[in-house]
Amino acid sequence: MKIDLTETNSSKINAAMVQARRDIGTPAIGMVLTLVIVTDEENAYDALKSANDASHEHPSRIVVVIKRVSRSPRSRRDARLDAEVRVGADSGSGETVVLRLHGELVDHAQSVVLPLLLPDAPVVVWWPEGAPSDLAGDPLGALGQRRITDTYSCEQPIGALAARAASYAPGDTDLSWTRITPWRSMLAAALDQQALKVTSATVEGEDDNPSCELLAMWLADRLGVPVSRTLSAGPGLTAVRLETKDGVIVLDRADGSLATLCMPGQPDRAVALKRRDTAELLAEELRRLDPDNTYEASLKFGVARLNPAEAPAEAPAKAEAETPKPAPKPAKKAAAK
Repeated sequence: MKIDLTETNSSKINAAMVQARRDIGTPAIGMVLTLVIVTDEENAYDALKSANDASHEHPSRIVVVIKRVSRSPRSRRDARLDAEVRVGADSGSGETVVLRLHGELVDHAQSVVLPLLLPDAPVVVWWPEGAPSDLAGDPLGALGQRRITDTYSCEQPIGALAARAASYAPGDTDLSWTRITPWRSMLAAALDQQALKVTSATVEGEDDNPSCELLAMWLADRLGVPVSRTLSAGPGLTAVRLETKDGVIVLDRADGSLATLCMPGQPDRAVALKRRDTAELLAEELRRLDPDNTYEASLKFGVARLNPAEAPAEAPAKAEAETPKPAPKPAKKAAAK
């Protein structure tokens, strides 16, 4: 069931949701959280589809906040709220409210969303793209116990990691981190099977892929060894190599779905390591609402502290040219010798 409301307010939206649940015969609320999606018209469909798919595992009230761009001074002054209420088969396993904010109301979205939150239930805020620099300081972000972003959608993903580290607050997380959960689990299990001392590591993947950088920072932080980055054609993260005194542990995924795990003294094994869609990533993040301390430590380790895989050919000569030569020793010291 869909209900369109034009020039409405939060009170009328709540009344419409109650009436809609009664009309379809489900007056009880069985939802476990409120998911607030902050997006634009271009990305709203994909984000809502992923949220609806994730709601089969986490029944929730989904509130989509779309800030409409005002193209004239008159429209920027006029505050208007349009809404679309969806319940039943049109909203996954919960209920959905799509809010379109116009004019000055764009700057006060939190006042519209606050009355629509489920009482005594956690709130998760998700920016599919275009997230603010300070998530916890954002008026909508301040409503949530968890704040989800995706640096993969940023124009400069690696630079966005530094911005996320600078403004990190407990509850922040990123889907680029969620993408490497199977990789982290597989590598941790491999080291549990064989107590080998890792001396260095290499992470191979696409250029400007934040998941590759986060995995490299996680390895460097947890193992305390130099980690280098090498580039490949993808897709995404393609291989990890851990150097040990007994040989190399290699987890190689060339096709984006099936990986090969090679360990010293053991036969090679094929392991499933497929690239997951956004709905699966979102569902994983909604399973935990406490701060992710491992993500925080890896993020704050910093991309700049990783060892470069290979220095450019001209770099040594340039460094030598720029390095000032030591001053000659005084003649008196030479004579004394």
